[in-house]
Amino acid sequence: MLLKKNIPIKYIFGKIKYEILFVAIYGFAIEIIYKNFNITEISIPMTVPTVLGTIISLLLAFRSNQAYDRWWEARQIWGAVVNDSRTLARQVMFLIDDPYNPDQIDGFKNRIIKRQIAWCYALAHGLRKEDPMPAIEKYVSAEESESLQDYDNKHVGLIQLHARDYNNALKQGWVNPYQQIEMDATLTRLVDSMGKCERIKNTVFPSTYSLYIHLALHFFILLLPFGLVELFGFLMVPVLIVITGCFFLIEKMAIHLQDPFENKPTDTPMLTISRNIERDLKQMMRDKQMPVMVPQPEQFYVL
Repeated sequence: MLLKKNIPIKYIFGKIKYEILFVAIYGFAIEIIYKNFNITEISIPMTVPTVLGTIISLLLAFRSNQAYDRWWEARQIWGAVVNDSRTLARQVMFLIDDPYNPDQIDGFKNRIIKRQIAWCYALAHGLRKEDPMPAIEKYVSAEESESLQDYDNKHVGLIQLHARDYNNALKQGWVNPYQQIEMDATLTRLVDSMGKCERIKNTVFPSTYSLYIHLALHFFILLLPFGLVELFGFLMVPVLIVITGCFFLIEKMAIHLQDPFENKPTDTPMLTISRNIERDLKQMMRDKQMPVMVPQPEQFYVL
């Protein structure tokens, strides 16, 4: 994901370079015809492109808002993934316990937390239609990796492995039923976040709406030089490029934001978020033995 301070001008205008080239050639052609052949009848009142431009501006604003809502919802979902991943690690570290088998319990806890790290990466790569196995193999055992081959969506299989281990912990007496219910509620929230991401990914923005705006925008650009040619003369072409460039940039922005899981610079930074989750969960595993502060008895002095 590109941050505001890192977006280069070359990247911005590189997205509309062909459209700008077409507009420049078209504007020069209209200017040459108007000046050299003295055909003044080709000009039209500026009111016509102004009204059309206003309508297109409203449509582009509506589309941009809808696209941004999809992007912002995706970012909120991944914010919930961060919170629930930390909650899962905390519950695993402090609710699961067996004083008679501390080594076995530590291995059990580490396996679940590492699997949660793998789940975050699997979800991120799955939403981008990429194979997540190369990224998650180091976080899961060979047996778990083999069991995931039966799942098209690896993140679904990882959640199933979580649920299996929770059920095993309950049977072994490492958690009581109330603790198991709380831990399962965290899994349910993760599944909800997973489903919301898949809903955004699989819900296509209406293509007819995009097509109508695109056609109206090109019709507006075809009319605009005829309204500017008498007002600006030789400056008509740069003015035309600036105006149409603004419209094209807004349209491109809406196109990029409408699918926040397409591995583009403007997407939701899922891999960056997953790396932050990995860092936090690994630190929680290292800090599992935290010192307990025992309060000292109060001192009473007789005066």
